Amino acid sequence: MPAPLAELDIDELARTITDWGFSPSHAERLLRTLYSGKPAADERHRLPVGLADRIAQEFPPAATLAHRQTAADGTSKLLLRLGDGRTVESVLMPDYRPDRAAGCVSTQVGCAMACDFCATTKSGFERNLSAGEIVEQFLALRREADATGRRLQTLVFMGMGEPMLNLDAVLAAVRRIADNRLGGLGWRQITVSTVGIVDGIHRLSDSGLNVNLAVSLHAPNDELRSRLLPMGRRHAIAEVLAAADRFQATRGRPVTIQYCLLAGVNDQAEHAGQLANLLASRRMHVNLLRYNPTGLSLRGVDYRRSPEPVAEAFAATLRDRGVVTHFRRSRGPDIDAACGQLRRRHLAGTV
Repeated sequence: MPAPLAELDIDELARTITDWGFSPSHAERLLRTLYSGKPAADERHRLPVGLADRIAQEFPPAATLAHRQTAADGTSKLLLRLGDGRTVESVLMPDYRPDRAAGCVSTQVGCAMACDFCATTKSGFERNLSAGEIVEQFLALRREADATGRRLQTLVFMGMGEPMLNLDAVLAAVRRIADNRLGGLGWRQITVSTVGIVDGIHRLSDSGLNVNLAVSLHAPNDELRSRLLPMGRRHAIAEVLAAADRFQATRGRPVTIQYCLLAGVNDQAEHAGQLANLLASRRMHVNLLRYNPTGLSLRGVDYRRSPEPVAEAFAATLRDRGVVTHFRRSRGPDIDAACGQLRRRHLAGTV
């Protein structure tokens, strides 16, 4: 049985339809139609008799919609069911401009990183996603954006899972999504995130893909980071930032440092000062995140969002030290907005 159409690149599809007795020249048109969000039948008048029907019959979707949540702010969270019955989350977030939206896709079913404040890690790691399953999320978000009169403008690999531990599939998906012959999103519109997998950052640097990098730091010293992110025991902050420095030098793209503020944990003045010391000499941007509570953590901690005055003081310290700092807009506060929340509720049968 053929793989889902989203699993194939142009050359692979060309070989398949050639085996069916059709010209390989139709492969690019068929895939462009898929990535545009239109059904293959829309190209029927431009294709040989029987090819559109054969495509529809032979290629199952890599994912189907299992559940949708829509927030008052326009954020949509999609729970997609994969061919083996497992589910993953994707999110569409409206932009400041009314005609644009940003998307977020997952790279694994579950996650093995065990970040203590994350909902995804509570369900553990099940498997990597294929490139086609990642692409299918992009296609679902593009359709969702079109349905709301918006255009999917940017995409972040920042959902469930650690992209650097599934990098082969991530890079294959990025190539199809960004390629002007297929998804046409553009390289600079894509950001790949990591909790600090140093080897993966180096591979991304060497890939030749002109995408963006985001590093989830979440703590300004190794002791605290190893408590919040167990991967911190494997890679010290200095090692992670050195890899980010190399990415920035190689690709010429400023790295974004993700930092989720947790009340009384990593949001104090001393933490802001330590983070400023790490970044003041670097041309990196800090993206401060307001925490969406997910209940008791794996270690039994009930993490809370930092009060606004504390968060603003933290940001002010960084800015006073010359560090470019922004707050990421909180999305979907009235739905299961945090990564992994909707999937956990779905598995529990509560949605």
